[in-house]
Amino acid sequence: MASRASLNKVLLIGNLTRDPELRYTPSGAAVCTFSVATNRTYVSADGTKKEEAEFIRIVSWNKLAELCSQLLAKGRKVYVEGRLQTRSWETPDGQSKQTTEVVIDDMRILDSKRSFEEGQSGDYQADEPKNKPEEQARVEEEEKESPKGEKKETKKTKDNKKSKEGDKKEELNNKEEEKVDLDDLPF
Repeated sequence: MASRASLNKVLLIGNLTRDPELRYTPSGAAVCTFSVATNRTYVSADGTKKEEAEFIRIVSWNKLAELCSQLLAKGRKVYVEGRLQTRSWETPDGQSKQTTEVVIDDMRILDSKRSFEEGQSGDYQADEPKNKPEEQARVEEEEKESPKGEKKETKKTKDNKKSKEGDKKEELNNKEEEKVDLDDLPF
């Protein structure tokens, strides 16, 4: 006897090509659409390395649609999971149209908000040196003067420690805020 099982499952990781678009149906259901680009690199028969992009239309419904609209933006890296769906319609001038899209039931953001925002600004600023040359020389001199090679804690190093601790706490808080587990949401 032949198996009657079938499977329509799509898993994608890619970047949004445009900001999500949220609309509501006449019955009040939220629907959000956006596109995801996936890249594939391969070596052609003649030995040259080639890259191609695939652009996939994504559709989400109800609470997930509202979340996608709020959390996603052009350029964000996401994981989406859903099913393929093909729709057909007729244009006002009588032409038949058809599209295939992925209707998702799960979405995960793969980049942090901070790294996304840094990547979007295009302004990369290298970290400033912790100590300026003359200050570095003073710190080294103080270290030499301390007995048995013990490092003497200066006001500057104490302030740096406090600053680093504050930065770590802020970074942990930001990471906790960014974690959105869709399995925990009531829908």
